Amino acid sequence: MTAHYDARETREQAAREAELFGRLPDVLRSALAAPAYAERLKGVDPATVTSRAALAALPVLRKSELPALHKASAPFGGFVAAAPGSFARLFTSPGPIFEPEGRQADPWRGARALFAAGFRPDDIVLNTFSYHLTPGGFIFDSSARALGCAVIPAGPGNTEQQFELIEAYRPVGYSGTPDFLKILLDAAASSGRDVSSIKRALVSGAAFPPSLQSEIKARGIDAYQAFGTADLGLIAFETEARDGMVVNEDLVMEIVKPGTGDPVTPGDVGEIVVTSLDPHHPWIRLALGDLTAALPGPSPCGRTNMRIKGWMGRADQTTKVKGMFVRPEQVAEIGKRHSPLGRLRLVVSRQGESDAMTLKAETAAASDTLREEIAASLRAVTKLGGSVELVSPGALPNDGKIIADER
Repeated sequence: MTAHYDARETREQAAREAELFGRLPDVLRSALAAPAYAERLKGVDPATVTSRAALAALPVLRKSELPALHKASAPFGGFVAAAPGSFARLFTSPGPIFEPEGRQADPWRGARALFAAGFRPDDIVLNTFSYHLTPGGFIFDSSARALGCAVIPAGPGNTEQQFELIEAYRPVGYSGTPDFLKILLDAAASSGRDVSSIKRALVSGAAFPPSLQSEIKARGIDAYQAFGTADLGLIAFETEARDGMVVNEDLVMEIVKPGTGDPVTPGDVGEIVVTSLDPHHPWIRLALGDLTAALPGPSPCGRTNMRIKGWMGRADQTTKVKGMFVRPEQVAEIGKRHSPLGRLRLVVSRQGESDAMTLKAETAAASDTLREEIAASLRAVTKLGGSVELVSPGALPNDGKIIADER
């Protein structure tokens, strides 16, 4: 077997960008056939969207908006032109958000993530993601079968029954949350059941801290992480390099300043925005609400696509101050009004029995005049008063946090 799923993973990044943005205009035309995209992208000429700069000029669609949109225009909020009956499966996830599964092979693009984790054709995989209503179980099931694996559709829970299946079928692979893998291993150890056939795992859906990684490794299982959503499937995955996550093929990932659609400076933490090139169900600049940062250069494993650090928290830092909502996009608006500013952080605290705000702003041009101007903008944008603290460039941490609620 080769070290990579296919030649697309190791091509020059320029060739990948040319292919993605060569396909994007047709995908946009497909999207515009759906009424919600036709309204949201009114006036956009798909033929002109052939670069990252042109894509960044389009509005973002926030995942947090989808429940209300789907409720107003069931089942897909007007973002899918195809009829529900043209898809293979129809799911829901909390919100509710409704997701269709395409009829094509590997509709969630997960086979290459499993391959990177060491799974190979004819492997038997114990899939413990839920198969009930939500797409998780089917994402990993269809991905494993696209790779040529046999799948045990176990779902979560029922450890005794799972032990019977493991001892009978001797699966070499596991897919599921890292938490349930530990539960399974602990229960097997305490009851004397043999789960030693499991040698590798692809885990997702929950934190996988270094302490748990070490424990799983000590039990003889080589576990890799994947990052995905019920809307998009597998977005990025870990490889044998263990150096960040490689972004999946057929996706355009952007990292933007939280609350905006503006790309961050390379290396800065920001919100993940994804455009998918599935013409049957395209997503155009879907902002996931998750934070990450890009890593420089290709992966040591030879894959050349964009790399990210992995999941680094949530971008939606909206909070309430004196009964009024304050949002990251408001802080970003203040930054746009004052060009000398770098990173911003709004710290919300309590002074006595009252809420208080302090806007910390990086600048190399500190002055009392600038401080007063920023304070005026803070009041104008948020309708709330607050103090301003000017700090030197690089003083604020690069963690994507725009609002820090310290109450």
